[in-house]
Amino acid sequence: MKHLAWLFPLSFAAALAHADEPQHYHYGMHLDVAKVISQSLPHGCEVGEARMVYLDSQGRQHSLIYQRQGEDCHY
Repeated sequence: MKHLAWLFPLSFAAALAHADEPQHYHYGMHLDVAKVISQSLPHGCEVGEARMVYLDSQGRQHSLIYQRQGEDCHY
């Protein structure tokens, strides 16, 4: 049994690595966002990739990539 003790940290690390794999948003996708941890937005005024890291209502971390217009538009 002692020899299997190293499996738990590896399986836990694999679960965390999987949580970091970003999902690509598609229209109609159900999102369960309880808390936004961070956002990175495209630069300039063009539409580009944005990324949001958030916690769902179960406390699990997710990463989402989606398209949006940049923050630097001054009309």
